[in-house]
Amino acid sequence: MEAKQIVKTETTYPPIQKKSVKGTKKTKKKPNIKLGALAIVIAILFLSPFYIVLTNSFKTQKGIFLNVMSLPFGEYFSSSNYVEAFHELNFIRSFMNSLFITVSSTIIIIIFASMAAWMLVRTKTKLSTFLFFLFAVAMLIPFQSVMLPLVRIMGILGFLNPYGLVFMYLGFGSSLSIILYHGFIKNIPVELEEAAVIDGCNKLQTFWYIVFPLLKPITVTVSILNVMWIWNDFLLPQLVINRPEWHTIPLRMFYFFGQYSRKWHLALAGLVIAMIPIIIFYFFAQKHIIKGVTDGSSK
Repeated sequence: MEAKQIVKTETTYPPIQKKSVKGTKKTKKKPNIKLGALAIVIAILFLSPFYIVLTNSFKTQKGIFLNVMSLPFGEYFSSSNYVEAFHELNFIRSFMNSLFITVSSTIIIIIFASMAAWMLVRTKTKLSTFLFFLFAVAMLIPFQSVMLPLVRIMGILGFLNPYGLVFMYLGFGSSLSIILYHGFIKNIPVELEEAAVIDGCNKLQTFWYIVFPLLKPITVTVSILNVMWIWNDFLLPQLVINRPEWHTIPLRMFYFFGQYSRKWHLALAGLVIAMIPIIIFYFFAQKHIIKGVTDGSSK
């Protein structure tokens, strides 16, 4: 028998490089103490007016003059400021006026702005392009340059009342709303509308049943922006409304604060009452505000 020689071949492998442990360790970032301190100082500066108004609204007149920055305590504490200010402010009537004007104006702006933006997007003509830029340019015109002619014309037409005020808010709020809707509608596929037309829908049905439900995110953003603007507006109601029974909360607060400017405990209590509705609305709507801003930027 022939002996078979088995040749053993040794395979050589490259040496394994050991990774340094120092590179794999995650270094913890040290907190920036200076930046944190600056943020705290800025927060205190922003919150200090709210603290002064809130604490002094629970004090008596003497307690405010003794120490503005102290907390209300002892004989200087008074909760009756809010009861008296609530009645003197005629808050229920003013609240209902503001609610009617704000809700009516916002609904009308949403309806007209969404329909106008949809037609401007889907109508590819020079006229639609010109109208869109006209709405954009209208945002650059300051209100102070048109307020006197506007009030004169509305007075001739008999529109110096809450209904005329709603009509004016439609004119001033449409530009921004149309621009927001215009950018959002561009991303809606045209095929959805073509399918609705094939199924027998006319233009109005196509908009209300197909397009408008898809506009919910931007509609929430438009409604929040207009609600906060119209609710807090003071200048236009002051020019238009000329009867005390039509006063909105900002307008009523202006006259109330002037009437009780020497009675600071009542004036500050009325100021807090006037701020409560919009603060509650903002806390409930802040999630939608942030979401709407991010959606609008991505669109």
